[in-house]
Amino acid sequence: MTERHWTGPFEETLRAYLTLLPADRPITPQLRLIDQGLDSLATVSLLLDLEEAFEVTVPDHLLNEETFATPAGLWSVIESLLARKHAE
Repeated sequence: MTERHWTGPFEETLRAYLTLLPADRPITPQLRLIDQGLDSLATVSLLLDLEEAFEVTVPDHLLNEETFATPAGLWSVIESLLARKHAE
């Protein structure tokens, strides 16, 4: 996956937690978030900010290393929760 399919608010929120990513470097789908400064404390804060921004709740079974490994994995979870929310 080389194209981004997420929204601006997702990228803006995520970028705020990637302290090692230069401002002029794009966030690509397979970027390893841990390599860009996302530590365990930042992961919790990022989760809370994304839940608030998109008005979703990430279920406990999706709170794992895989979900937070890359932007693509994280957006996939948010996108599926949004789809479920809109289907209700």
